[in-house]
Formats: sequence, C-alpha cells, structure tokens
Amino acid sequence: MLKKKLKILMASAEIAPFAKVGGLADVVGSLPPALKKLGCDIRLVMPLYGSIDREKYGLKKIGSGIEIYFGSGIAKINLWQAKLPGASVIVYFIEYAKYFGAREIYAAGNNAERFLFFSLAGLYILPAVKFKPDVIHCHDFHTALIPSLLKVSSYEYFKNIKTLFTIHNLNYQGKTEIEVLSTGNLTKDSLKSLTKDAQDGDINFMVQGVLNAGLINTVSPTYAKEITTSIYGASMDNIIKKRKNDLSGILNGIDVKFFNPQKDKFIKQKYSVGSLNKKTLNKLFLQKQFGLPENKDIAVVGVVSRLAWQKGFELITEEIVKNSDCQFAVLGTGQPKYEKQLRQITKKYPDKFSAQIKFDVKLAQQVYAGSDMFLMPSRFEPCGLGQMIAMRYGAVPVVRAVGGLADTVLDIEIRDSDFKFRISDLRKATGFVFKKFDADSLYQALEKALFVYYKNPKIWRQLQVNGMKKDFSWDKSAKEYLELYSLLRKK
Repeated sequence: MLKKKLKILMASAEIAPFAKVGGLADVVGSLPPALKKLGCDIRLVMPLYGSIDREKYGLKKIGSGIEIYFGSGIAKINLWQAKLPGASVIVYFIEYAKYFGAREIYAAGNNAERFLFFSLAGLYILPAVKFKPDVIHCHDFHTALIPSLLKVSSYEYFKNIKTLFTIHNLNYQGKTEIEVLSTGNLTKDSLKSLTKDAQDGDINFMVQGVLNAGLINTVSPTYAKEITTSIYGASMDNIIKKRKNDLSGILNGIDVKFFNPQKDKFIKQKYSVGSLNKKTLNKLFLQKQFGLPENKDIAVVGVVSRLAWQKGFELITEEIVKNSDCQFAVLGTGQPKYEKQLRQITKKYPDKFSAQIKFDVKLAQQVYAGSDMFLMPSRFEPCGLGQMIAMRYGAVPVVRAVGGLADTVLDIEIRDSDFKFRISDLRKATGFVFKKFDADSLYQALEKALFVYYKNPKIWRQLQVNGMKKDFSWDKSAKEYLELYSLLRKK
C-alpha cells in the first residue's frame, strides 16, 4: 500500500463499458480498479457521447454551464458523474453536444479538434470537482496534447501536475491542420515542439504527446522496442528515439472476472481447467451458430477481430482454407475489402469457413469458448487482447511474433523435419508462433497446430492447460504503472 495516496486522472476517448470501439476502451475500463486496490485515488474522464445510456449506468449531473474559454469564444459544458460498474472508481463525463452529441465515438468532422476540446475541458473541470491529480494519464492521440496544455498554462491549479502518455497504437496519430490548435488556446508558437511540427504544414498530436509527456509507455515490452525501428515506427521512429530513455513497455491485462469460462453467462456450457472435456459442447454450439457441419472431431479455428489492415487478413487465403483440415469461425467488422474477402470465402467453402460480419459481444464469447485454436496473423500488434482471452478459454493461439503476441504466446517449437517436440518447452508452451508476414508461414504454423491437435492429444491438452493457468490479470501491470506514477511524482 502507498504511504501517501497517489491521485491519478485517466483521460481517454473510450472507456468500457460506456463507449467502446477497440482495445483502448477495455484497458481504460479494467486497469483503474486494479490501481484502486493498490491505494490510488484514481478517477477517469471521457466525453459524454449520444450513445451512452445515462439511466443504465446511473449518470448524475454534477455541474451545469461550466464555462470553457477556447478559440474565439466560450463553450458551456455540463458535467456528469458515474462509477465504473462493479467498482468504486469515479468517472466524469463531459457533455458538449457540438462535439460529442453524436452516437459515434469517432464522428464526422475533425476528430483531432473534438478531442483537443475534450483535453482542454478535462483540465478545466478539475477545480470544479476539487480534484488535483499528481499525474494525468493520457491515452493515445486523443489526449496527447494534455501535456502541452499543462506546459503553456500559467494557471496555479495545474502547477506540478505530471503526465504519462500511453501509446496503444502508433499508427493512429491525429494529424490535423495547424488552425485546430486554437481550439486548445494554442498556436504553433506556443511550444518549440509545435513550431517544428508545423513546418510541414500540419500538427501531429501523437508527436506532441511523445515529446512533451513526462514519461511514455506502450502496451507491451516488445512493441516499445519495435516502435524505435523504421519497420514499426509509423514514420515516428526518430521522434520516439529522442525519448527512448523515458520509454517503457507494460503489458496489458484483461478483465479476468468477465473472461472466465467457469462463470461466463454468454457461453453454452461453463467449464474449467479441470473439466475441459465440457468445452466440446461449446464447440458443437459454435458450429451450429456459424452454420458449419457439427462435428466434435474436427478442429475449429476462431477469429474475433476488427477487419483492418493491421490484422493481416490478406494471409487468410482461399488456398489455406481449402488445404487445411479444419473449420474457421470468423467474427468482426471493418474495412469493406476484408468484409468482401471473407464473404467470398464463406460462399466458396461453406462447410469449412464461416464469417459473421458484425459486432456481437455474446457471440465473441462463444467463439473463444468453442474454438480449439485462435488465429491472429497480425502485421503489427501493440499488445493484443484476443490471444490472452483465447488462452483463458483453452483455445490455443496461432499468432505472428510481433508486439504483445510475442510477449504472451510461447511457441512449442516443433522441428519442421520430423515434427518432434522439444519436451523442455512443453512445461510453459502456450501456442504456435510464426515470424514472416506471408501466407506460407501462416500455413506452416497452422499445419503444426493441426498436427499436434490430431496426433498428440496429450500434448494438446498440456498447451490448453498452460494457457488457462497463465495470469493475465491487471495485478502485475498495475504495480508497474504505479512505479511510473511514483517516478513522475518524484521528478
């Protein structure tokens, strides 16, 4: 426990369960309770989108007509408050219809402008709620200008507030017109970093976050190393290198209470490490849900994902589906070209491949519970939650060795020539890993997994048990964040 309670404000565009697009929401919705247990006074702030159910989550208005001076005028916002469901963590919601009245998190219009206003308002509500944090924890480009706003402010209330900037995905950088800075009462001359950034005709929010935050971290140790390279640095590797001494990687956790096959209300049959045979009932149910032939003896490969360039769907080819002795159950929405690709494969191989193009929390849980394997062939993956969730449910991951996938999935290492195992790896091995981003490498990894599944059921069961026993709770990661907060307070 802390001798002196650290006060932390966490600012994010998404927080589960209130509003979610991706893994960012899951992280910001599940890390704070773990920090609270460690003795932090942790509070959250996010926009009040039109889609947030105020009654369901018990939102209460705690402020009306709070004036925010920005640009060339004054905005009057309302402030609402609730608690994270199942936790005693306070969440503040900023209501301003012009920017956040739409149902979508990333609505039409300039999102950089919208979230710069949110960042400014998130600071100026602090005196109103009588909360002065030691550290403001900023997440991704949406809140990346908070460190800059604090640096230029002469407001005594903001004095000595430190900042941590977490990069969840370096590819989403928030590039925008220089004029947008006025929304935060900034100009290109407010800071040297802004002046230099503006030389190419735009402002990059992610760049500003990296250059101005007290400390920076990413969501896995491997991704922290990768973003200093030209391959994974998204044209920011030189900027990142300037702060390499202030950069660290902390692996994300998952909500182990929610992702628990022993208590999951969304799955057909609850089960545990000690009753893994019951998983078969979930498999048969999954096959039925996806319109695949119901056969407990055939391997089912699950995918739950955004259908995006990052996720490597180009590697899931018709040739692989045709030649693999398994079924595929794919769930997700995203870029039209990937949706079209998956629909075409479904049409051509209806007995082997089924893609459900939608977002469905309940069905996602059924995929984890019913799959034998879980596929993530990502181009890059800052952390990845899917592989951790899959392991909790005894679905063995087949993944590419990037970012958090490399940090969380330990390859069984089969010798290609004779398919013999290195027995020493079986004590900890949790899956199958390939390195090159090409369809052939994916196919070889999948073939290895299928070989073990069909020919070595005892070894397969060991892989399942190893994965289910891994601790992916937030406990360890929360302690690492606590160390960063403490380090910032001492700076």
